[in-house]
Amino acid sequence: MVSRTLRRATVSTAALLTLTSAPAHAATHGPDTTHSTALALPAPDMAGLRAVLRALTAQGAPGAIARIDDRGTVRTAAAGVADRATRRSIGDADRFRIGSVTKSFSAVVLLQLVDAHKLDLDASVDHYLPGLLPDRRITVRHLLSHRSGLYDYTNSLFADSVSGFEAVRDKVFTYRQLVRLSLKHPRTNAPGAAYAYSNTNFVVAGLLIEKLTGHSVGTAYRERIIKPLKLRDTFYVHPDTRIPGRHAHGYLTQDRRGAKPVDATDQTVSWAQSAGALISTTHDLNTFFSALLSGRLTSRAALAQMQRWTPVNSTTRYGLGLRRRDLSCGVSVYGHTGAVQGFYTYSFTSKDGRRSLTALANTSNNGTVLNTMAGTLESAFCGKRTRAIQRSPLTGRGSYVTERRVAYEDIAPGIARD
Repeated sequence: MVSRTLRRATVSTAALLTLTSAPAHAATHGPDTTHSTALALPAPDMAGLRAVLRALTAQGAPGAIARIDDRGTVRTAAAGVADRATRRSIGDADRFRIGSVTKSFSAVVLLQLVDAHKLDLDASVDHYLPGLLPDRRITVRHLLSHRSGLYDYTNSLFADSVSGFEAVRDKVFTYRQLVRLSLKHPRTNAPGAAYAYSNTNFVVAGLLIEKLTGHSVGTAYRERIIKPLKLRDTFYVHPDTRIPGRHAHGYLTQDRRGAKPVDATDQTVSWAQSAGALISTTHDLNTFFSALLSGRLTSRAALAQMQRWTPVNSTTRYGLGLRRRDLSCGVSVYGHTGAVQGFYTYSFTSKDGRRSLTALANTSNNGTVLNTMAGTLESAFCGKRTRAIQRSPLTGRGSYVTERRVAYEDIAPGIARD
């Protein structure tokens, strides 16, 4: 069973993969001083990675996949099924909804606009979108680092996971409607005062992209990222509801123990849009983050801005649409996590972009699965050096576990799942 506790909106909240209950912090603006590179990385632990994927299926995910791209060498692993009805095995070629990994795509577009001198990160959002927000002190940087204080409207939409989803799965929102849903609630903090993950920030980012490019968000992704990187399996189909081509089905876990999961594959994802509506594959996401960290999508100065970190907890930092995760072996990895109804995604790369890992579990609203997925990063980047904290009854071997057994998602991040 997934237990749920809705926290007050005034409390700063953690994001997907925060995985610990930690206080919000003011931003720190120092450069990234980590020195781990792909050259120093041990070989991936593929036996450990396969064990993590099997554990995910034992914990409620119908299927799980992972892909490592490492300087031309490709390693893949899979367990379980893509479709509970047909029992088709899940595989590396399956497309899926990537949830909040979309935020990194949105941030890249905006940083490209910074490079083109069309956007100033420290300018007020009101300068570009007059009258949209109630506080002129909120800057573009505040949005992209989750320090605006804007309430996350998904806390209200999805306080009840299944009924909330069914109410919006075919609905089409405008960006401004979603912003208005947020502004019905008090803000979580003053602009710049604290980190508090909020989908509202990247909805406003979508409005900025459309205002400054003169094109839809989907067109901006396609022309600025998808086509240049030749991402053949990455799509922004909003408001269409279907995933094109071969894809994994996504299953939303019920709040009631023993209740049948809901097939959430078909939906508009209009509640997220530029905060979480992209579709992709493990290959394309590895290509994207490798290109980003190796400097092929933005200038070096813009990439440095993305890596000005705000502490989230002892193992996680947030930059501008980018996460840094510090692993048990001392290696830091860079990317994002994603949750959308039916799908969990982890997608990270090394400091130099040479080794990348993307993992998918086709379930959501399952805090146990969410916590266990951290082990895919450990196996991929730490190899057999992963610190064994306790023996796992699922794998029969030492396994990496998170600091606390409470997970926070980027859907309704004010709701704890354990």
